[in-house]
Amino acid sequence: MNSSATQSFVIKDEFELIRSATDFSLERAEDGWISGHYFRCKLTSAFQPVFSITRNTTIGHAAYIRSQINDEIALWPWQVFSQASTDAQLVELDRLCRAVHALNYFKTVSDSEQLFLVVHPRLLGSVKTDHGRTFENFLDLIGVRTSRVTIEIPPIVNRDPVLLYQVINNYRARSYQVAANYTPTGTPGSFSSVNWLTRAESLTPDIVRIDADELFRDSGADTFAENAIRAGLRLLVWNIDTPRQLAAARDIGADYLQGNYLGSPVRAASAVSPQLVRETLQAETARKTSP
Repeated sequence: MNSSATQSFVIKDEFELIRSATDFSLERAEDGWISGHYFRCKLTSAFQPVFSITRNTTIGHAAYIRSQINDEIALWPWQVFSQASTDAQLVELDRLCRAVHALNYFKTVSDSEQLFLVVHPRLLGSVKTDHGRTFENFLDLIGVRTSRVTIEIPPIVNRDPVLLYQVINNYRARSYQVAANYTPTGTPGSFSSVNWLTRAESLTPDIVRIDADELFRDSGADTFAENAIRAGLRLLVWNIDTPRQLAAARDIGADYLQGNYLGSPVRAASAVSPQLVRETLQAETARKTSP
C-alpha cells in the first residue's frame, strides 16, 4: 500500500508540481477542471455514481473519458484509443486518462468515496509485470491511497486465465480494489467466471460486475451470484436502465448498483437519490405481487 499518501489533495497548490513531475500534457481551466492532450484530442472526465444498497448512499463513481478535437467534434473513447497504434502509445494514453480522472475526482469528493477505473485490455497484456506501479506513484504524488481506486478488468481478459490471475494479484498486492466482469456460462472462447470461486482467496477479485441485461438472458447468473456472495465477493450490477433491472439486481443480492436509471455520467460527480432507489424497489415489489 502507498502508505505515504496521507495528505489531502489540493489541486490549486499541486498542479504545477504534477506537471513538472510527470510527462503528461495537462491543462487546467479557470474553474480548476483538468484536461489532458493526446495528439489533437482534448481529454476530460465524466463520472457515473455507484450506489450501495446496504449503506443507502453513493459510495463512488465510475470514470469515463470524454474527448474533443478542435473544441467541437466529440469522439467516442474507442476512437481516441484507436489513435494509439503501438503498445507504447497505448500505455501513454491509458495512463494519461487515469491521471486526468484522478485529478478531477479526488478534489471534489469526500475521503470515503471510491474511483472506479477501467484499464484498457491491451495495456494489461503489454505491461508484463508489476501492474499498477506507475499509477501508484502518481497517486503518491497527489496524496491518494491506492485503496480508494477500484481497477475494473475488461471482460475480454477472462479469455486468458493466466493473465487474469496475474493482473488481479498484481493490483491487489498494491492495495487496489479489483473488479472483474462476470462471463456468462458457455460464452465462446471465454473463461467462465465460475472458476474464480474455486481458486485461492488471493486470486479472486474484490468485486464482480454483472451486466444488468445478463440477469434476464443468462440462466446461470443467479447461481453464480449466490455462490459469489457466499465466497465473500461483492456484486456490482451495472448498465441498469429500467426499474425492472434495478429490482432484479436487488433480488440476486447485489450491493452495488450503477446505470443511467440511477444517474448518467456527468462532469460533476453526482449522487444517487436513496428515495429513487427505495420507491422504485417498493413499486416493483408491489407490481410483482399484485394479482
